[in-house]
Amino acid sequence: MKLVAGNIFGFWMFLVVAIFTLVLINYSKSGKINITLRKIAGLEAIEESIGRATEMGKPIHFSPGLGDIIGATAAETFAALEVLSYVTRMSAKYNAELVVTIRQPNVFPLAQESVKQQYMAAGKSDMFKEDTVRFLSNQQVAYTTGVVGFMHREKVAANIMAGLYMGEALLLAEAGAQIGAIQVAITASMTQLPFFVAACDYTIIGEELFAAGAYLSQDRIKLGGIAAQDYIKLAVMATAVAGALLMSSGSNFLNRLLVK
Repeated sequence: MKLVAGNIFGFWMFLVVAIFTLVLINYSKSGKINITLRKIAGLEAIEESIGRATEMGKPIHFSPGLGDIIGATAAETFAALEVLSYVTRMSAKYNAELVVTIRQPNVFPLAQESVKQQYMAAGKSDMFKEDTVRFLSNQQVAYTTGVVGFMHREKVAANIMAGLYMGEALLLAEAGAQIGAIQVAITASMTQLPFFVAACDYTIIGEELFAAGAYLSQDRIKLGGIAAQDYIKLAVMATAVAGALLMSSGSNFLNRLLVK
């Protein structure tokens, strides 16, 4: 086998990154290294918001966003489902009513099974109802209207939104603000962040969505993966700085290396 010119450097970097990631995950899993993530106030507030809903005797609303489990939006959706698992565990712990609204048909069975399994693991299978996870519509406006109507009718005490959001972001957040719900928004949709910041109590920004599952579960394997990503980012930043310095000094060594 012969590597095509222009892909040699990328191939070897792929192997280095893969091996480094696996090693760090194994070290974390075995306890050889202890990985801690900085405190994220919005994620810490999820349990508080569920506790408040329990005290008020009102439901918690969770939305995994508008993304699908295929295509470019899959990563955000799966990250949102990780958050849903935690929210379900906390709801079971406090005996709080949870309602999950779904836009994408593909997401519905995954969300339903995730919620069901978490209730079973907590020994509270009876808390899972057929309408705990509700598919509203695959149309953006119809889904948004359904969620807003539900929140106003039920006067939810907590509104937790995680995943991909678009033009409906402010409508959902404003509806929650009008009824006085504690709102936690977790999204990598940078264009919608200003609306969430303005209308929500807590907003988790950008890549924090993808770290949320590891943060909430404290799973060593996931923490190892997060740490590996951070080290790789530092290496890329260092390479960019080194390349700029080399080019400024008249050397194009790094440029020649990258295009091999």
